[in-house]
Amino acid sequence: MSERWVLNASPIIVLARVGHEHLFEALAVQVVVPQAVVEDIEAGPVGDPARRAIANERFTTVNATPLSEVLAWDPRIGETAVLSYALEESRWTVVLDDAVARKCAKSFDLPFKGTLAVVVLAKQRGLIPSAAGVLRSLLRSGFHLDEGIIRTVLSRTVGERWDQCPLPR
Repeated sequence: MSERWVLNASPIIVLARVGHEHLFEALAVQVVVPQAVVEDIEAGPVGDPARRAIANERFTTVNATPLSEVLAWDPRIGETAVLSYALEESRWTVVLDDAVARKCAKSFDLPFKGTLAVVVLAKQRGLIPSAAGVLRSLLRSGFHLDEGIIRTVLSRTVGERWDQCPLPR
């Protein structure tokens, strides 16, 4: 476990909604959140679980200076901070779900993961009993991800079948 992760808002928000924000700390040796991402989460609803995780100082907050080469991609402020921080510092994996931000990360040769990869890795390391169960909870809480992609990833990486996991109530 040698990875260091810099988190964007979406993965924190969706995993906190289903009670799994602890997975970041369990899977990475170091986890940071740029101040711009913290502010984005703090602007959310008062009772939001991600807001509570930030308020409880669950993650280390860092400052990130927006880099012009990232700004040229026109990502949102949180993604800009995540990508800029990873470019300024060495050996950080960006954790974000936004498609444009992921393309930007790829163009800069930055390692990246999304929420789906975090859940799969948690299953592979024995931190959750079922990746499909967590993913169903995420979908039910409003997370958007193609079920065909989920089905393929589950069968290829953790040997689970999407159609055999009932939707949680």
